[in-house]
Amino acid sequence: MLRCLAEDRPMPLPHNQLRRRLAEGGLALGFGVHHLRGSAVGMIAAASGFDWLFIDLEHGALSVDDAAQISIAALSQGVTPVVRVCADALHEATRCLDNGAMGIVVPHVDTPAQAEAVVRACRFPPVGQRSWGGPPFAYGLRAVPPAEAQAALNAEILLCCMIETPQAVANAEAIAAVPGVDALMIGTSDLTAAMGIPGQIGHPDVRRAYQAVAAACAKHGRVMGMGGVYDEVVAPDYIALGARLLLAGSDHALLTAGASQRARFLRGLQQGG
Repeated sequence: MLRCLAEDRPMPLPHNQLRRRLAEGGLALGFGVHHLRGSAVGMIAAASGFDWLFIDLEHGALSVDDAAQISIAALSQGVTPVVRVCADALHEATRCLDNGAMGIVVPHVDTPAQAEAVVRACRFPPVGQRSWGGPPFAYGLRAVPPAEAQAALNAEILLCCMIETPQAVANAEAIAAVPGVDALMIGTSDLTAAMGIPGQIGHPDVRRAYQAVAAACAKHGRVMGMGGVYDEVVAPDYIALGARLLLAGSDHALLTAGASQRARFLRGLQQGG
């Protein structure tokens, strides 16, 4: 009887390249996906020097199916697919994890109880209560021993809670202390809006918020993330405080910036009237 060739190959292990990058102490640059579609998204991000995809189901015009297709392709493209789901849609987080994502970002986590709910939904027992849906894409859909695979995936999946309100900042240490949480990312745009200072990313109150979250992350061994800060003045200060999981821009903003620069250059070559 002929044996399937796949049976002769060693069982692939899921390796989260984003986690490796962070473990090495480097900056992990995220490419925001709002409008791009298809299998080339991860390749574009990798070719541009990014480390992970921030596939945005909160603000982007994407479905779970879109996120799955982008994630599956990205698994072999040199970038790590991470999906942001809406705060009240943790069921979408588990579907994305079952279908290629290697990380989840949840916005508007204001309390440790909310952080605990994220962990319960996204990690397998005994850490959480995530349901086993069969061989996942992280293993190339090959049949794997569930206990071994679940333990490995618990170790490899990255879970990030977003800090976007003064309440969340005040609770940052308690949120960081929740077992199973890997990172706290400050959503600077929403935080400034909640503070009544929309867009003032360098305001002293925002700086104090970054200091508080940085201290919480350092105390509990979590990674600090940063979203909504892309300038050359304030960003270096927050990176110096310890921000390493960086949302570095979105597809439409990056495309618009690059396209605008090219258009200005070519129009500037026009001679005469």
